[in-house]
Amino acid sequence: MRLANAEDSILTKLGDLRIFFLGHASLMFTWEGLVVHVDPVLAEADYSGLPKADIVLITHDHFDHLDPKAVAALHRPSTEIVGNAESKAKIPHTQALKNGEKISIQGVGIEAVPAYNITGLRAEGVPFHPKGVGNGYVLTFANIRVYVAGDTENTPEMKALTNIDIAFLPMMRPYAMSPEMIADAARALRPKILYPYHTKDADAEKLRALLADLPGIDVRFRYGRR
Repeated sequence: MRLANAEDSILTKLGDLRIFFLGHASLMFTWEGLVVHVDPVLAEADYSGLPKADIVLITHDHFDHLDPKAVAALHRPSTEIVGNAESKAKIPHTQALKNGEKISIQGVGIEAVPAYNITGLRAEGVPFHPKGVGNGYVLTFANIRVYVAGDTENTPEMKALTNIDIAFLPMMRPYAMSPEMIADAARALRPKILYPYHTKDADAEKLRALLADLPGIDVRFRYGRR
């Protein structure tokens, strides 16, 4: 399988974890014969040319994260769909996880992490992403822990996570984080690899400058300016 999109490969104890950056918040992981799609959206990729999903993860039900037609294009009888309660309302065969719940599917550990706004408000007192609604996910592939944060700011729950090898942190104000917020989160998480995502026009150099004193974090941009 070859894609025009950016691709990285990370070695785990059980083989390579391949990461495909499809666009915006849409990701695909392949590992040990499994295919995991995150927030598939038809506007971001031609899913007709991609492998069907063993697992689909949906962080929340906003249109740029949940596209029922994309999920249908990836679905086969054995596909397992994991999301939040609002996602289940739109795709009934979704297994809804609450913040803090953990499951394992075909050897992949999945932990739902709170994803919400603190300062990004739609109106006074109304955040774009309210607390207790959306999920981020910590995925465990053998010895590698991957955190896909969803739409969120640098929350206390995020900064309390431990042993994160790879972190996908969303950069887009006011819906998600600024470079300064991502840097604050990264200082707590200390991932080996940091992928800012959910962005098309972020300045990579600004974030790298904010983390210049932490050379142990490899900041990799796969969208927007390098």
